[in-house]
Amino acid sequence: MFVLSIIKDTIAILPTNFGVPSAQALISEINKKYANRVLHDVGLCICVFDLVEAGEGKVRYGDGCLWYKVRFRMVVFRPFASEVILAKVKSSDEDGIRLSVGFFDDIYVPLAYLPQPSAFDPNERAHFWLPDSEATTAHELLESATADRMYIDQGEVVRVRVEADEFYDDEPGPPKASEGIAVKREARRAPYSMICSIAEQGLGPVPWWKSAQPDGDAMEEA
Repeated sequence: MFVLSIIKDTIAILPTNFGVPSAQALISEINKKYANRVLHDVGLCICVFDLVEAGEGKVRYGDGCLWYKVRFRMVVFRPFASEVILAKVKSSDEDGIRLSVGFFDDIYVPLAYLPQPSAFDPNERAHFWLPDSEATTAHELLESATADRMYIDQGEVVRVRVEADEFYDDEPGPPKASEGIAVKREARRAPYSMICSIAEQGLGPVPWWKSAQPDGDAMEEA
C-alpha cells in the first residue's frame, strides 16, 4: 500500500529557521511542500521518511533564504495492481461505489466489478448482491425479498482488490478554443484515482465472509 520514492528538489530555509538544525528544518519544509500532494505517476505523498543527501545551504541574492539541494525518501500511498486492501464505503450511486481509506477518497468500484447478480436499490441508496439467484436484470432483482439481499451499506468496511490506478493532469488556464469556438471545460477530475473490484470470493463487506473462516479450535484439533 505504501512505497518509498526518492525525490530530488531544491528547498529554501527562511531566516527565521536558521537556528533550527538544518536536517530538521529541511524535513519540515519538505513536508509542507509535499504532504497530501499527488505526484504524477508516483502517488499520494504522505511524509518524509529520511534525508538521503543534502548539500550546503547557499544564499540567493534578494531573498535571504538558504537554499539546499536535497535528495530524500518520501512515503507514498500507491497500492499495486492486485493488492487487497480494506476501505470504507463512502457513497453509492447507479454507477458504482465510492470508497475511502480515511486520508484518500478517490477509490471506485464500478458496476463491472461488483459481484453478480447485483443491483442498486434507490430507496436504500446502496447496492446489494443476491447470491444463488437466477435473476439477470435489475428489475427482477429489485422484485426480490429484502431479507434475501446482501447490502453493501454506507460506512461498511469492505475488502477490495486493486485493478488499476489513473493519474490525471488537470491543466490550469482559460477554456481552450478550437477553430474560433470555445471548448467547454470538462468537470474537474481527481489527480489520482483507483479502480477496485469486489467480484471475487473473499472480497466485499468483511462480515460476508466471517462465517466462512475456519474455527480456531477446529484447526487445533485437526
